[in-house]
Amino acid sequence: MEVHSENFFDGGTPLAMLRRVAECWPLSLHGVGLGLGSAARPDRGHLASLRRLVDETCPAAISEHLSFNHSPHRYVNDLLPIPYTRAALDTVAGHVSETQDALGRTILLENLSSYVEFPGNEMNEGEFLAELVRITGCGVLLDVNNLYVNRINLGTDTDAVLAALPPDAIGEIHLAGYSEREGMLVDTHSQAVHDEVWRFYREVIRRIGPRPTLIEWDLDIPPLAMLQAEAAKAQAMLEGADERA
Repeated sequence: MEVHSENFFDGGTPLAMLRRVAECWPLSLHGVGLGLGSAARPDRGHLASLRRLVDETCPAAISEHLSFNHSPHRYVNDLLPIPYTRAALDTVAGHVSETQDALGRTILLENLSSYVEFPGNEMNEGEFLAELVRITGCGVLLDVNNLYVNRINLGTDTDAVLAALPPDAIGEIHLAGYSEREGMLVDTHSQAVHDEVWRFYREVIRRIGPRPTLIEWDLDIPPLAMLQAEAAKAQAMLEGADERA
């Protein structure tokens, strides 16, 4: 089971319930607030809260987004893209290492859905993540929907991105539904997984093998039966990939 880490920083009843969940199922802590791609260092208070949560719940996995969200004097409640340059790589690698040292654990970094592209990029997203894996020992949370959205919106060469990623570093996969707005695909987590994303997912797990997979659905949440059907579809594809391996 995966939860947003920040929802449990204040303790109380939510944390008590999460402890009970962690006793029954493997837990994945997914963060949205560290902003490891920011120029400023990770917030020490945030890291301390996350470390307490890790110690309390002993999660199977810990993940964050490859994005920026803060400067020394301002915080933005969003996941903003970063340039894929050597300078940015050095900054992010330092922040990832600092985070892993603070937690005493390795983390997974998730690729982002992006709606702008930096003209000065020196590598693609897969190469950037692969370098982070090499330098810091972190892993990758591969969001297949985000990668597909970037293919359509920005013309991202998804084959090149996947080819650059070390398969053994990919510890988890995310799926989600996108929305169409003004000719762009937006990663809204408000619909069922689209057929083209399912096809892409099948292709991905055929290339890298089965991985723990989460379907994100945050808005306009449907009846439980539909969520179960989506999960069953992913499970069937995983089992099919496992049989072919």
